[in-house]
Amino acid sequence: MKTETIVILSQREIEKMRRAGSLAAKLLQHLEPLVKPGVSTLQLNDEAERWTQKHGAKSAPLGYKGYPKSICTSVNEVICHGIPNAKQILKDGDIINIDVTPIVDGYHGDTSKTFLVGNPSPTAQKLVEVTQECLRLGIAEVKPGAKIGDIGAAIQEYAESFGFSVVRDFVGHGISNIFHTAPDIPHYGIRGRGKKLRAGMVFTIEPMINEGTHEAQMLGDGWTAVTSDRLLSAQFEHTIAVTEDGVEILTLPDNL
Repeated sequence: MKTETIVILSQREIEKMRRAGSLAAKLLQHLEPLVKPGVSTLQLNDEAERWTQKHGAKSAPLGYKGYPKSICTSVNEVICHGIPNAKQILKDGDIINIDVTPIVDGYHGDTSKTFLVGNPSPTAQKLVEVTQECLRLGIAEVKPGAKIGDIGAAIQEYAESFGFSVVRDFVGHGISNIFHTAPDIPHYGIRGRGKKLRAGMVFTIEPMINEGTHEAQMLGDGWTAVTSDRLLSAQFEHTIAVTEDGVEILTLPDNL
């Protein structure tokens, strides 16, 4: 159950988040060379689990509310929470978001990236490029005294300027030694609205940007969310901390 109270993390806790975030970033770096045509999403999952265990960490998604795998692999029209499986083989022209959350010393490092498989279409490449910039612009809004709505407004304005849409059904979230906590971080919104940011708040920003409609549908497995029109979706995610004078990205590989 997600807590409703926004927790302010201590410097000691943020250091633990930094360590978890660094391992998460390194896991994505480790998986990147494997993202190529002919590889199954289950192979990516199994290598992520092996690597995570080797580094003394645990995979937060595995068993979370019954989720069956260690990472999420969301291909093409899948918005988020795609379940890795042996039958899903990557092919030239695909895009795939890989979402990882290792637990290190009880704290969660949550990050994701959309990778190009071979040579996707110009539209797919543009969608991925715009989504990555949406994340950067959202992070740039973070500082003490800013409002949560400022983050969503910056993302929405940029995405929609290219004719893309922002997913409404899934949002960023507070994170610490608990996977999902308050506050929710929508990737759309109005400047000056929402809760005020304070130093010590830690949360994810993870815009999901669609080629067509923002509307989502849930598949029968209860996890996989796809675009209603089956057009492409891309996502990038970082875990960030509000600092006294701005923002720190905690999910960078060189944080250790």
